[in-house]
Amino acid sequence: MPTLSRRHVLATGAALGVGALGPTTTPAAAAPTGYRGAGGREETRTLDELYQAALAEGGKLVVYAGGDTPTQQDGTKAAFKARFPEIDLTLIVDYSKYHDVRVDNQFATDTLVPDVVQFQTLQDFDRWKQQGRLLHYRPAGFSKVYDAFKDPQGAWVATGAIAFSFMYSTATVGATTPLTPLDLVDAKWKGKIASSYPHDDDAVLYLFSLYAQTYGWDWVAQFAAQDVQFGRGSNSPGDAVFGGQKAIGVGTAGSAVSASPVTFAIGAEHPFMAWGQRTAILKQAKNSTAAKLFLNWQLSTEMQNGSFNGWSVRTDVTPPAGLKPIWEYPNAHVDGFPRFMADRAAVERWKQTFALYFGEVKGDPTPGWLGLHPGA
Repeated sequence: MPTLSRRHVLATGAALGVGALGPTTTPAAAAPTGYRGAGGREETRTLDELYQAALAEGGKLVVYAGGDTPTQQDGTKAAFKARFPEIDLTLIVDYSKYHDVRVDNQFATDTLVPDVVQFQTLQDFDRWKQQGRLLHYRPAGFSKVYDAFKDPQGAWVATGAIAFSFMYSTATVGATTPLTPLDLVDAKWKGKIASSYPHDDDAVLYLFSLYAQTYGWDWVAQFAAQDVQFGRGSNSPGDAVFGGQKAIGVGTAGSAVSASPVTFAIGAEHPFMAWGQRTAILKQAKNSTAAKLFLNWQLSTEMQNGSFNGWSVRTDVTPPAGLKPIWEYPNAHVDGFPRFMADRAAVERWKQTFALYFGEVKGDPTPGWLGLHPGA
C-alpha cells in the first residue's frame, strides 16, 4: 500500500474548503478582446515575458484560495516569490464555502478584492461563467490538461489534483493487511479515529456519501458509535494521526508517493474521491496580467512535476512509479464529484442526514474569521 510523509501532506497548497451557491448577481460587462491567449489560442509569452508585463501593470496580485489553515499556502507563496520576487503577492486562505459567497458579496457591493480564485466549490465556476464573471483565457499547456479538468472556452482550469480518503498509522495498525473502510467500524478502533465533519466540507461529504452508498447506512451508524473525534478542517484528521493522538484519520487529503509510518488508503477495493481544483481569473481583476502569470506558472511542467501527492492535471506529466494519472482510478470518482457539487439540494440532504448521525458541527473555522474583504 502506498504511504506518505507529513512533509508531503503539509506542503500542499490544496484548497480544501466547501461552499454553497451564492446570491444571484448581475452579469459583468463583455470580455475585452485582443489579449494574447484569447479565443482558441494558448498563451505564447514566456513566464519571464509575463513577469515583465505584470510589473509594468503594477506588480500586484491577490489570490483567494480555499484551504484549512492560514499558512496552508505558504509553500506556494514562497515558491512564487522566489521565481518572481518583485510581484507583491497577497494569498488569502479560507474555506471555499466562505470565499465564494465573499466574492459574490464583493460583486454585489462593487468591492472586488481578488484577481484569482482557486476553490473546491466547483459549481461556482460554472455559475460565474454563465454570469460573465470569468475571463476566458488559456494558459500555456492548456491543451495538455485532462479534458474534464478544464472549461472548453478557458473560463477556468484545474491547477491541482487533490484526493481525499482515510489514512492510518502503520506503526499502530500494522502493515501486513491494508485497512479498508469496512475495518473502520471494527470495535478495536473505537476511540482511535479522527475525522473531518462530512457536513462541514463538501469533499468529505462526497467521500462519506460514497461510503454510505457502498457499505450501507448500518456502516454509518456503526461508525458513529466509534467515539470518533470529529473536527473542522480537513487537515485535522491528518494532524491527529501524524501527531500520534489517533491511529486513523478519515476525510483528509494525502499523498501516496513516499514511504512513511502513515499510509494513505487508495486501494482498488474501496472508494475514495479526487477532483481537479479549479482556478480562474475574474474578469474584473485589477491585475489581470499578474493573474495570467500565476496561472501559467501553476500549470508549468516544473510545478506540475512537483505536486505534493504525485498527481498532475496534465496528461503529459508522468506520475511517480507505482501511480497512475488520477483519472485512471475508477474508485476515485473524478467525474462524480462535479455532478455531486452541482446538485445543491442533494448536497443539503446529505449534510443534514449526516448531522443526524454525527451531531452538529462544532468549533471555530480553522482559518479564523476573515471578514468581508481580506487582502484589501
